[in-house]
Amino acid sequence: MTTPHEELLPATRRALLHRIAVAQAEGRAPSLVAAVVRGGETVWNGARTSVEGHGPDANVQYRIGSITKTFTAVLVMRLRDEGALDLGDPLEKHLPGTGVGEATIAELLAHTAGLAAESPSPWWERTSGSLRPELADVLGEQPHRHPVGRRFHYSNPGFTLLGALVEQLRGAPWEEVLRREVLEPLGLSRTTWHPEAPHAGGWAVHPWADVMLPEQVEDLGRMGPAGQLWSTAGDLARFAVFLARGDERVLSAKSLLEMRTPAAPGEVADVVAGAAYGLGMQLQRRDGRLLVGHGGSVPGFLAQLTISVEDDMAAVVLTNCTSGPVLSEVAADLVRIVAEAEPRIPEPWRPLTEVDPSVLELVGPWYWGTYSFVLRLTVEGGLSLEPLAATLRGAGFRRNDDGSWTGLNGYFAGELLRAVRRPDGTVSHLDLGSFVFTRQPYDEGAPVPGGVDPEGWRAIG
Repeated sequence: MTTPHEELLPATRRALLHRIAVAQAEGRAPSLVAAVVRGGETVWNGARTSVEGHGPDANVQYRIGSITKTFTAVLVMRLRDEGALDLGDPLEKHLPGTGVGEATIAELLAHTAGLAAESPSPWWERTSGSLRPELADVLGEQPHRHPVGRRFHYSNPGFTLLGALVEQLRGAPWEEVLRREVLEPLGLSRTTWHPEAPHAGGWAVHPWADVMLPEQVEDLGRMGPAGQLWSTAGDLARFAVFLARGDERVLSAKSLLEMRTPAAPGEVADVVAGAAYGLGMQLQRRDGRLLVGHGGSVPGFLAQLTISVEDDMAAVVLTNCTSGPVLSEVAADLVRIVAEAEPRIPEPWRPLTEVDPSVLELVGPWYWGTYSFVLRLTVEGGLSLEPLAATLRGAGFRRNDDGSWTGLNGYFAGELLRAVRRPDGTVSHLDLGSFVFTRQPYDEGAPVPGGVDPEGWRAIG
């Protein structure tokens, strides 16, 4: 094992190289470049190519397709945090006349607005954006395929609308706003609207013969916020660190956690596969860990950005072919290889430097009826309610100014936890969304709903 900022072990580096070599060879990719991030630092770069004596590096641009959507989502969340909009607002409130009804901004971010997956013919990824100069051209006469808010249905026009929303509220082109508010603060100088040398050319590889055809590159125009950007493994590695940790100059860690939280009901197959969608971010349960990020696909290019927040790791994989290796699997494997070969070393345990006595007296065992729980004080100063039986519900809590606590996750998310005190100031019980938690099972000294049998606990002979 190593500490987070040391170099990876030789065996780990070879395993990573082997994985991308297999992907490039079996996927018949003209080139493939990858990077691995751990502890906020890029700890490995690798590349494979079909061109003898020349290989891409972390500074070579590839088109990243729908990873662009995550950049667009960050811009929208910035507007929300500034108070310029609410995620529950109908799009029409800020961008009238689109014809998408009462679809909210959150529904557009989560692909639950019911909009079509694609723009009307001709195929927008292989034609000039000048064919779709207005939003009406992107949406067509019948923009909806499903009722608003009822199901997840991936929509490229939906993110075109979000890009137009950013332009409307900022009074500037989407790409200018992105550069000023995200790219420059994060130092992503190699992420651009148009390709800038050095960059890879896009190729189509014949499905039944080892021959290639160059793919054309189109300016997607209005559709740009859904898939236009070019970037590098180096830039996307830095973007991955931001998505995991936040940067107050751009977006807080709290808002990014909101983006990484499931927001869309999935298909049955997605539920079985452990897949979900947040706000501009894809989520996948794989190899026992939660992976978040986004993939991208446009003619000539495939891209993947994958983060394991729990492992403090990320992987980026880029290639220049229309179809080829399954990059989501490659990126997940890169994370797994490092996480298993060199597991993260936890920070040393340290005692708290201060504690509120009124909070400390709440910790320990509590009972909801006959169910056992433990209330713990967290390092961050919150509370964690942990059931002693795996089938029960637990939650974390954040303290409020009035001394109550708000649930942060699970069944008790948003519910209030209050310590109810007797006239002498001692704690009588906890009230959690009307549930009464007592220090003893069915404590007769606490106001248990329905009361407690006056004969108390008994043996039955």
